[in-house]
Amino acid sequence: MSRRAGFFTAMVVLLLVGLSAIYLMQNLQPYQETVEHGPAPEVAANPYLAAEHFLRQRGLSVQQVDGLDVLDKLPSQGQTLMLLADRGNMTPRQAEHLLQWTANGGHLLLIAERLWDEEEGKSGDILLDLLGIEQYMSDDLEEEEAEGEPGETKAEDDYPDLTKLYLQNEDAPAYIAFDTDYHLFDAQNRAHAWANSAKATHLLQLYHGEGLVTVLSDPWIWQNTRIGEYDHAWLLWYLSQDSAVTLLYRADQDNLFSQLLRNFPLALVVLVLLLAAALWHAGMRHGPLLAPASRARRQLEEHLRASADFLLRRRGQHSLLQILQQDIKRRARRRYPGFEKLGVAEQWQVLGRLTRLPSRSISQAMRPLPKQRLSASDFTRQVAHLQTLRNAL
Repeated sequence: MSRRAGFFTAMVVLLLVGLSAIYLMQNLQPYQETVEHGPAPEVAANPYLAAEHFLRQRGLSVQQVDGLDVLDKLPSQGQTLMLLADRGNMTPRQAEHLLQWTANGGHLLLIAERLWDEEEGKSGDILLDLLGIEQYMSDDLEEEEAEGEPGETKAEDDYPDLTKLYLQNEDAPAYIAFDTDYHLFDAQNRAHAWANSAKATHLLQLYHGEGLVTVLSDPWIWQNTRIGEYDHAWLLWYLSQDSAVTLLYRADQDNLFSQLLRNFPLALVVLVLLLAAALWHAGMRHGPLLAPASRARRQLEEHLRASADFLLRRRGQHSLLQILQQDIKRRARRRYPGFEKLGVAEQWQVLGRLTRLPSRSISQAMRPLPKQRLSASDFTRQVAHLQTLRNAL
């Protein structure tokens, strides 16, 4: 290519690039797009993180713990312990320790977890049973019981699904969106404060010794996605004001495996590997494999013996003996029509005439079989009697 041709080619390429750039600048428009990456890892790991930040913004001291061991060093006076985790594995000793901490002046806030079982006379929730609080499904309540609840009003309710908390010197109640499917009942009439929706009670407060117990029907109102609704955040502050707050997310007791996994993970891995090696060693064959027998040496007698051994193992002695007895009766029917309609004694007489064998041999062969297992010699002798009788027909 000559120098002039290369120059024109370069100019054409530059012209096309320039035109393309002008077109793109005239038609491209900048825009902003927000990409949602979901909650941060710390938010996903802690459903009550927003509640913690809210309480700290109100000037309260807040700590998060993972077990009831904190009670050994947590003072009762001026403390609010919020038990928001599952208590399915809580032991009676832990429950008594917790209530004793409350009786010394602490404020215990807990969530009702189990429904009351009328037949067993308990719910299985140790704390609820000790406090005399029973939880029911709202739909199961009878109308007269619902009308007798404290704080119920027969006036028209504009917000029947919201729980109203009335305070002194306040014109309007606080509104909380508890789950209306559940109802709390104070069986021992100890509650001094409560909050109801149109058909159920969702908050009860009662004194316990020098302390205070607050029972809620559900904790979802204070989770990250719900705490900003209605007066949920205000209720959290109201129940914990003038105290330090301890949030307990794990109230169950770790089992032995959980403790070993947390403290000795390497030892558990080594133990699993040792067990796997032991099982592998136990499952190994010792010695060489036996070569299959040659097909050329197999004879009919071997097949018959193997078949007999298989039937003896699978079906037992009685089944084989019964087969021989049935074969004898079948042969007798061929030679003596109507044999099957005769009685046992008459059948034996017919067999004696047909085979010319003594009656003692007939009875030994055709007598009913005993229920217990025969010895090897008795089994062989019985088979011999049957074969002799069958061969004689």
